[in-house]
Order: sequence, then structure tokens, then C-alpha cells
Amino acid sequence: MKSAGVDPEQGGDERLPSLGPIARRPVDLLAAAVGMLVIAAVLAVVRIATDGQEAAYPAELRTLLPPSVLALAAGLANLTVIVLAAVTALERLLRTEFRQIVRALSAACFCYGLVGAANAAVHALTPASGLPEVLQTPEAHGLFTSPLHAYIAAAVAYVCALPLGHLPRVRAAMWGGIALTSVSVLLAGVTTALSLLLTVLAGWTCASVAAYAVGLSKPVPATGRLLRELRRFGWEPLGLTPLGGDAEGNQRYAVDTVDRRLDVVLFRAEDTRGLWKRLLGAVMLRGPAAPSVLLGVQRRVEHAALMDFAARAAGAAGPRVLGVGELGLGSVALVTEHVPLRPLDELDADELTDEVLDEVYAELALLHRNRITHGNLNGSTVGRRLDGRVVFTGLANGTVAGSPIKASLDAAALMTLLALRVGERRAVDSAMRVLGRETAAAALPFLQTAGMPFALRGRLRAHRGTLGAIRAQITGAVPEAKARPARLERMHPRTVVSVAVATAVGIVLAYQLAGVDFGTIAGADLGWAAAAFGASTLCMVAAAMALMGFVPIRLNLWTTVLVQFAGSFVRIAAPAGLGSLAINTRYVSRMGASAGLALSAVGLSQAVGLILHVPLLLVAAYLTGTSYLADFSPSATVMAVTAGLALAVALVLLVPGLRRSVLERARPYFQHTLPQLLDLMQHPRRLVMGVGGTLLLTAGFVMCLGFSVAAFGGSVGIAALVVVFLAGNAIGSAAPTPGGLGAVEAALLGGLTTVAGVPAAVGLPAVLLYRLLTFWLPVLPGWGAFHLLQRWKAI
Repeated sequence: MKSAGVDPEQGGDERLPSLGPIARRPVDLLAAAVGMLVIAAVLAVVRIATDGQEAAYPAELRTLLPPSVLALAAGLANLTVIVLAAVTALERLLRTEFRQIVRALSAACFCYGLVGAANAAVHALTPASGLPEVLQTPEAHGLFTSPLHAYIAAAVAYVCALPLGHLPRVRAAMWGGIALTSVSVLLAGVTTALSLLLTVLAGWTCASVAAYAVGLSKPVPATGRLLRELRRFGWEPLGLTPLGGDAEGNQRYAVDTVDRRLDVVLFRAEDTRGLWKRLLGAVMLRGPAAPSVLLGVQRRVEHAALMDFAARAAGAAGPRVLGVGELGLGSVALVTEHVPLRPLDELDADELTDEVLDEVYAELALLHRNRITHGNLNGSTVGRRLDGRVVFTGLANGTVAGSPIKASLDAAALMTLLALRVGERRAVDSAMRVLGRETAAAALPFLQTAGMPFALRGRLRAHRGTLGAIRAQITGAVPEAKARPARLERMHPRTVVSVAVATAVGIVLAYQLAGVDFGTIAGADLGWAAAAFGASTLCMVAAAMALMGFVPIRLNLWTTVLVQFAGSFVRIAAPAGLGSLAINTRYVSRMGASAGLALSAVGLSQAVGLILHVPLLLVAAYLTGTSYLADFSPSATVMAVTAGLALAVALVLLVPGLRRSVLERARPYFQHTLPQLLDLMQHPRRLVMGVGGTLLLTAGFVMCLGFSVAAFGGSVGIAALVVVFLAGNAIGSAAPTPGGLGAVEAALLGGLTTVAGVPAAVGLPAVLLYRLLTFWLPVLPGWGAFHLLQRWKAI
């Protein structure tokens, strides 16, 4: 019977995902050539047909709708297209379809630049009388809008280059946004119907060029070579079943032959998922605790085969290596016998008797007696054969001639693994019986998260008390055991992040401070400085109003204002946002709300602020530096902001450590907020007060920043100020330093100089004044408010 999978009789055409080889379709090159020829032909015909003639542009189109309505419609459409473009790129990134992302983005960028160059060339070759009005309206003279509209062409190129068949509604929304923008620019007199047609054709042509240049992913035909290699060993494969990847990123297969079943692990040079984890562990962990880093496919396969041979020679029940096959440059197959087993994670609790636990420890003791350590004990690498014999798999991370420290790390990992299934007492008692009191006690200093395999670390985050309970069981049985934790880490990850952030911020500030005349700081206009101080004070009142609106109990306004000042004192020693969250929660609970209600209400206020800030940032970014009233094109700022948001979301979703960190920090803000939100919707006055206070708080910070710039002779548009403040606030919230110290200053100064065009000589003192008024100056009254509120028992 043939197993489900690839049938060798059909040629073994199953492909493995790869980004290496590519396939180019001649039809894409043909489509690109046809598109360019059509555009050139239309321009030539227009030039000949209108030579010496004036084709009147239908000016009545511009009277159908007011320009403000058209600008609003185009703005909403553009934001929809840009946001959906970021969402689709993020979706492909999560699906690891990198070539499709590159093809779509390169098509859009190439089209935008090509249209600008083509417009410049057309204007340069046009006589002094100008282009015919069939290609250009009297009002349109921009390089990126006449005769072809660069933004529309780039959007068309992106949608055409990125397959969106599995997202029909998203595709329809993007085409609808492009169509709405096209109609708006046509009715506003920015372009003509023929120019719009040529613009769409240019976008389609550039998508074809990108499709041919970047190509399609051409998976490596590894299956066919694998079948030939198996036949070379003397096995006739009847079926090939993919089993997915292992923890190291290597592809696994099950092969049915005439007389047996084989397991195949395919090692490839591009499968580096496990390498990066081991490399990070080698940097962060000390000596024996650090995993071995094996570079090169050949070394990885040789080590895996060596570990399997050593385990079999020691009498372990692991699978026997049958062969190693070369499948081409950078691809090697390790063939082992198939051993049917059930992993520990699949065993029921009643199957894990004391006898089974003893057998598991006995198998580990067998390896350790022969100086073999495993290094990756987890629920998928420990299992039982059908005859009941315990089997350890996944020995590729192990060592021969292992040190006692590595053996103790194995013992600690196995006790932790079993404790998660059967409880700490039974796991430790079985270890004492089989391994002995001294061996079990020797593992005590290594019972810490840093010494656990990566798979176990994730499970321990949901069972934080497990390691402490195991330590208590061991110290209770062996009181004289050394309980002091061993120093396994070279440095804590939080220390690395803090140092990296501080270094990056220092470099950015040093670069921005170069050539700045600090004498200008003393020349601040006192009137504008006083206005900035008033705006910073308004922020405290606005924050109090927002809190009062979201909390379902009555709060005194001025006491709540004092709480906001006290929060300014607390936040100098806490990461951005957490200090205010803690003191507001404490205050609300002391005013009569339950702890859960206080936390959810304060979290709701923070969540609403986030919900309001994201669209506000996008709208302000769209308005910053854009000429939308002239040609309805979005600015580069909104592109950068959208790309930054998409990149941030991608990093959070793709990097497990970053994802956990964000979830831990966001959980207090969003936990149990839905019932509070539903309750708030039934009280319009509270809703208006809460949302109004949140918007007033943002307006106060923006005004304070604007007045600070004006105090040193600068001027900034309101939209640019909103972008700079919201971006700086977001960066400061993500920074691990108290109050975002350093990161906020660098972000605000960089935003003022790049987005708003403020000279560094003006931007630096403005940022310092802004931070003095909003961060440092409230500390002193905040200290007094903190102690006063404590005396009143309000916090």
C-alpha cells in the first residue's frame, strides 16, 4: 500500500519551499514589451494628431463637485490603499513569501521612479507651446502628475504584481480605492482621461517588468534527487510523506519501501532557524551551558550521525543510522530506521506511572554513564516505543564526552519536563530513586530558565512556580545540597537591550548635536515659553478628565489632577506608561472601586488612547508635506509611517521574545476592558469626557511642542507636529528606559528636523524645553503631590 504523499511513479515533483532558484515567465517580458510599445504608440499618435491644434479640455468636469469634496474622497481612498498595501505585505511576510513582497514593492518603486523620469523626458522634448490638452490640463504641471500620475501608476503596479486571489475583498477594496482616486483627479482637472488610461497601462507594464526581473519562487526539486539517492542505497521507495520541519528547521520525510519504513531528515544550507537560536545562546550563556554552534551542512549531519551512533553503541534505544546521501550543493539527507513511538506530550497522565518515570530516568542515566549528554530534552524528544522501551530522539544538540555540568543540565531539564506532567514531588522522587540523591542534588543550581532547552522555556512561562517547587522538593530531601544558582548567563537580555538602546540613542543624539550652537537655548522667547508651560499644565488637567470619564465612580477633579502630578514623579523610575498605570489604578481602588474594576477602567483609558492615536497618526502623516489639494498624491511621510507601523507589527509577530514582551506590557492595558467599554457606551457623558480628555491631552502635548519650537524662532505645521509627537511618544513607550528617557529626545529631534524641516539649531533647544516642561519640571510638584496623597490615603 502506498502512503499518502508523493508518488515516485509520477516523477516525484513535490517541491520544498526555497528562496534560492527562481523561474521567469516569458509572458511577463512579452507583456512588458507590449505595454511600453502601446504607451509609445499612443503618445506618438497624440503628438501627430494634435500638431498645431488645441484640443479643448472639458472644463465642465471641474464644476461637478467641489475640490474639497474630491480631496476628502481621494484622501480616504489613498489611506485605504496604503494601509491595505501594508497589511498585504505583512500577510505575505508572515507566510514567508518574501519573493512576492519584493516583486510587489519593486514594481511600485520602479513604476513611481520611471513615471517621474518619463514625465521629465516628455516635458524636456515638448515644444514651448506645451503638451496637448488631451494629455495635460492647464492646472497640472507637477513632475509626478503630468502627463502620467506617479502615485496611481505605483498603486496599480503593486496590486498587479502581488497575487491577491485568496483575499478577494482586500483586492476589491484596493482597486476601489485606486478607482476613487482616479475619478477624483479626473474631476478635479489634475489629469485627463487619456493620461489616466496611460497611467494605468504604465502601472501594469511595470508590474510585468518586476514579475520578470524578480521572478517566481522555483522550489528546489529535492524530492526527485532524494528518491534517486534512496535507490542508490538499494531501497525502492513506494511513497514519500512530508512530516514537516523539526525544531532546527530541517525537513522530515517518511519513506515507505518494499520491506520497511525509513525516516529521512533533510539538512539544507538555507535552513538556519536553529542556528540563530544556538548562536544567541552561545553569546548569552557561559561555558558548558552554551549550546554548540555547528556551521555548515556537512558538520551538522556528521554531528547528528555521530550522536546517533554513540547512543546506539551505549545501548540506548534510538533509531539506527542507515545512510547519509548527498542531494546536491548544500543539501544532505540523513536516513535512519523508522521507530514507531509516542512522544511524552501524547501520553495520557494515567500512563505516566512511577515505573515509567523510573524508566525515563534510567535511559538518561545510561547515556550519562557513557558521557553522552542530550541537550534538548522536551516533550517531543522523549517518548516510548510500542513495546514500552523509553527512547530519546533529537540528539543532534548533544555532546559526546560531555562534562558533568552538561549532565546536570540534562537532569534539571528532565526533572522540569516530568514535573510539568506529573507534579514536582513525583518527578523529584523518581530522580532520587534512579539517579541518586547526589546526582539529583547536583542539578539544583541549574534549575533556572536560562539552563533549559528552548522548547521548555516557553512552557515554563505559563508555569512560573514550577522551578521553585522543584528546588523546594530537592532541598527538603537533601538539605545539605548547594542551593545557590549557578551563573549561566553572561548577561541578562534586558541588560543587552538597555545597552543597545542607550548606545543607539547616544549615537543619534551625538550626530544631531553636531554643529549646534548651545547659546541659542538662553535666547528663548519668554512669551512662547510661558505658553508652552501653560500647555504642559493643561495636559495634567486633560489626563485627569480622561481618567474621570473612563472610571465608573465619581472622582474629584483636583484630587485627580494631583494624582497625575504624582504619576510624573513615579515615572522617573519606571518604564514609560507603567508608572502612571500603577498609580492611577491604586488611586481608583482607594476611591472605592474593586481592584479588578480599577485595573480594567484605567486600562480602558490607555486602550482608547491607542485606538485614537493610530488613525490620528495616519491622517496627520497623510496631510504632512502633501500636495493633496493640488494633485491628491499622498506624502512620503504617510508612506514612511505606514511602512514603520507594518514593520513594527511584523517584528512583534515574527520574533517570539518580542511578542511575549509586548503582550506582557499590553496585557494590563487591555485585560477585562471589553465589559468596561460596553458599560461606557451606555453613558454618553462619560464617553464624551473620556474621549474628549484623551484628545485634549494629545492636543496639549502637541501645543507644548509647537510653542517650544516657536520660542526659538521656528514654525511648524500642525499636521507635522502631530506626526512628530505621536511617533516620538510611541518610540518612548517602547523604550526600556524610565519615561522613554533618551529615546524620546532622539525621536522628537529627528522628527522635527526630517519631517517638519526645523533646523537642528532650533529643534534641539525646543526639544529640551519641551522635555523640561513635560517630564522634568512636574517631578518636584509630583513629589509633593505623592506625599500629600499618601497622607490623605488617596493612593
